[in-house]
Amino acid sequence: MSTIEFATHFQAEESLLLSFAYRLTNDQEDAKDLMQETAYKAFRYRTRYQPHTNLRAWLMTIMRNTFINDYRHRKRRRGVQAPAPENYPIENAGMTDNQGVSNLTVAELEREINALEDWLKVPFYMHCQGYKYEDIAEALSIPLGTVKSRIFFARKQLQAAVKELYASRNLEEALCV
Repeated sequence: MSTIEFATHFQAEESLLLSFAYRLTNDQEDAKDLMQETAYKAFRYRTRYQPHTNLRAWLMTIMRNTFINDYRHRKRRRGVQAPAPENYPIENAGMTDNQGVSNLTVAELEREINALEDWLKVPFYMHCQGYKYEDIAEALSIPLGTVKSRIFFARKQLQAAVKELYASRNLEEALCV
């Protein structure tokens, strides 16, 4: 099929394609954009069209797939570049200081770890030193599931202790100000 014949057949389907595009997008400008993208792809890949088959179905398939791909692309972009909520002020686009080191020193964290009971502290220390769960279980002669649960409980207790430490520190700072 020559380019002129293809263009003639395409023009015959143009109004139907435009209404299909509008049904997909529910917006006149987006429908025109989708129509233009479909026309571009149809003419670019016109050699793949099998003559004497349903041109309308072929064009609508191109349009539908283009719409779906564009929708997925916009959805991904929207998820990555979601706007900040209004109650979250963005005044300085520069870097901010991380006060984690000043708020919680390593010594304080070690003191909290040492405050754990031995049955939690030993597997937790071994895990922090890089031992695998299986190696810890073998060294302590306890089941693998027990090792995992003890490390989990140790983490939970440390989280609670750090939250309590921060809460008391924030209270002290609030009283000093």
